[in-house]
Amino acid sequence: MGRDRLTLGLLLRLGILLTAVCVCIHIYLETGWQSVSAPSTRGRPTQSYQYFAQQSRIKQVSTAQVREPDRSIKKRIFYIHRLKKDSPVWKSDEDREDPSPPCCPPLRLHRKAPRWHIDLEPWASESHSLEDEAKRFLSYITTPQVSCASLPGNQVVQDRSTGDWAVCLDPKYSLIHRMQGKQCRVYSFGLGVDDRSLERTLARSGCEVHCFDPSLKQPHLQEAEMWLHRLSVDWRDPNPAIVAQHQHASTKKLATILNDFGHREVDVLKADMESAEWKILENMILEGVLDSVGQLLLELHLHWAGFEVGGDDPAVVRYWFSLLKELEHANFQLFSVYSNPDKPHLFLHKNILNASSAYTLSWLNARWKHSKLP
Repeated sequence: MGRDRLTLGLLLRLGILLTAVCVCIHIYLETGWQSVSAPSTRGRPTQSYQYFAQQSRIKQVSTAQVREPDRSIKKRIFYIHRLKKDSPVWKSDEDREDPSPPCCPPLRLHRKAPRWHIDLEPWASESHSLEDEAKRFLSYITTPQVSCASLPGNQVVQDRSTGDWAVCLDPKYSLIHRMQGKQCRVYSFGLGVDDRSLERTLARSGCEVHCFDPSLKQPHLQEAEMWLHRLSVDWRDPNPAIVAQHQHASTKKLATILNDFGHREVDVLKADMESAEWKILENMILEGVLDSVGQLLLELHLHWAGFEVGGDDPAVVRYWFSLLKELEHANFQLFSVYSNPDKPHLFLHKNILNASSAYTLSWLNARWKHSKLP
């Protein structure tokens, strides 16, 4: 019995010893393998590193292969741009598409950017006085900028047989030639106009005349050589709800009227709008409609500021002057000035420099290029 216990104890101790030896051997082998594998990693890439390196080389090769055609395309584009426009190669490639992808929409060189307000001119003096502003304004509207000689026998300009209004029939400009070819168009805007002598004269001379008067009873009426329309010009289009309620609009912007009638241009635009001319003129300037007008005949009313024109008296006159300077910047040159002596001498409810309350002015578009009707 005692021997059996002794043998079992020895076997147990021997098992523990062998286990410890095995653990030591395992630890020694693990540390030895790590010490050997570390230098080999420094000397050559491992399998995973070799895989990623191989993938990167493949990407580089593919990228280089893609870039080669891009370089050739760029060379071809550069070569095409350097060709002269009159060369046969240029002419043969004009109808081809540009090989370079479009990055942005094409530029619209002939389209003007929208404007929201006019550019005010500097004050006439540092004092901002009404007298200084009125003196500058009156001097500007009473000094023609260009002379206009009419052909012999044309009395429209020479003796004012058509009343306060005058057109330029100088052979240097296009109106007289358009009249002779019966290719001219006239727009006349007014409120309850009784005297249409200018319109009749131009109609008999071969012009297509449209008279706009919102007081007419019929929407459209042909009278002798003229067309009459129950419509007038405004600086804003009517509210759609009001139009639907009244079945028709009595006022529209000039751009809208031209579009509705299918007209691209007007040789003569005449307007007597009873103090609404300032805001109407501002709208035509901001929308660039005056590019379609050959001659502008306008009656200015100076006894008050006008509809929806705000500010004190000096600011109002500065605004008037700035509008007329905008006309000059748009290539309109003043050729005729008429002041009715029967009108009262009131300038913003005052008698300043003996100025009349109304002036009839005529401008011509010096750079106006007409086309065939419409």
